Amino acid sequence: MRSIEPEKLQSKRTKCIVYTRVMGYHRPVESFNIGKKGEHQERLQFIEKCNS
Repeated sequence: MRSIEPEKLQSKRTKCIVYTRVMGYHRPVESFNIGKKGEHQERLQFIEKCNS
């Protein structure tokens, strides 16, 4: 098994845009100001458990 050099992997990367729901609509996180980006990083993900 050969290892792939990081330089070759770098050329295959594409930009990933992260969206979040804000006040009922979706916005890209990259458009947030510095304060809102910090707030977004502090958020916890909520996973609802099914009560069956």
